[in-house]
Amino acid sequence: MSRPEPRDPADADVPATPDDPRTDPHLSESPSAAREKVPQPIKVLIAAAFVIALGYGIVAPVLPQFASSFGVGVAAASAVISAFALCRLVFAPASGAVVNRLGERPTYLIGLIVVALSSAATAFAQSYWQLLLFRGLGGIGSTMFTVSAMGLIVRLSPRTMRGRVSGYYATAFLLGGILGPVLGGALAGLGMHAPFLIYAGALFVAVLVVWVRLKDETLGSKGAGAAQPAMRVREALDVGAYRAALASSFSTGWTAMGVRVALVPLLATQIVGDGPAVAGLALALFAVGNASALTVTGRLTDRMGRKPLVLTGLVLCGLATIGVGLSTTVIAFSVLSLLAGVGSGTLNPGQQAAVADVIGPDRAGGKVLSRYQMCADAGQIAGPVLAGALADSAGFGWAFGVSGSLMLLAALAWLPVRETLPEGARGETTKG
Repeated sequence: MSRPEPRDPADADVPATPDDPRTDPHLSESPSAAREKVPQPIKVLIAAAFVIALGYGIVAPVLPQFASSFGVGVAAASAVISAFALCRLVFAPASGAVVNRLGERPTYLIGLIVVALSSAATAFAQSYWQLLLFRGLGGIGSTMFTVSAMGLIVRLSPRTMRGRVSGYYATAFLLGGILGPVLGGALAGLGMHAPFLIYAGALFVAVLVVWVRLKDETLGSKGAGAAQPAMRVREALDVGAYRAALASSFSTGWTAMGVRVALVPLLATQIVGDGPAVAGLALALFAVGNASALTVTGRLTDRMGRKPLVLTGLVLCGLATIGVGLSTTVIAFSVLSLLAGVGSGTLNPGQQAAVADVIGPDRAGGKVLSRYQMCADAGQIAGPVLAGALADSAGFGWAFGVSGSLMLLAALAWLPVRETLPEGARGETTKG
């Protein structure tokens, strides 16, 4: 019986990865084993993701005001946010090498500690330049725990539930990001320094939980990591699904992460006309749509395959984004923002599961995962700048039109890709 081929026909000469459906233990288990619940270590990572996102959400509303308190202008205050993302992008290749050398779990813990110390130092910054430096250092720690967390999920998730696990993990981050600003607003009376200290405390709690609950986890240890052959980036690039995932990761970073946050509030004020209230509503509806989709599409990705959900999400998010730029009423603006969120939530689990399929559980994929994350960071940095310049010169319609078109181009990149979920794994039901 021939195995399903997860690579492009043109890539038939590329050696198969160890994540082979013929040897994957999760595909040879009994049906009852295949229906097992999410592994306990994954639940720990999901809980830690919620705590991390909650803490970040607490400081996000305060950070620009804190920067402005040093007497700098809007551009300089915004640069503090960009410094975090820029350091993530620049350090991403090195973080992949660190993961391959130390293992996922140690890198994850070190990354969290770096961000915690950075946040605590930020609270005591005495000048704008100190603030800029401390936030930038936090970006280094952020990419370390992000890439290593993805590596742990690849290593610990059964292949038949990778989509579901990716959905749960993304939902935890999303919910923390939604609740964080609400909690941050309630803590506003404590002053601008308190949120950063609270964030640092939350991160140390996450460190303690992961250290204790994953203490016996050997898959992410240095010894286990040394026994795992590292997948080279060039090897991953030979697989069509990985190349397509890089394209969709960049377009998602540009549109769903960057342009949405930077330009939607401006569009609400200048075009729709109801200012901050409508902008907040649009951002909230995007989050609602995203969360609603994630609760369903993770499971569908493990049943139907990665590609159909990724394509559906890219097309829906792309068309809705184009429509947002053409909106002239609050109703249209709100509905299209909701649909864009649904599209984003539909594509993410499949996209991440496809990357995990390419790497497999028996390879060290730090560098491969770091390049994938770099594409999202690059899009998140470039999108607001370039789309903002386009909005100034040609209008919001063009800015959102180009941004949505990037999602549609990414969908074209996925069309020739062969499905990475093997035929034998499709249609299997899982219990939460």
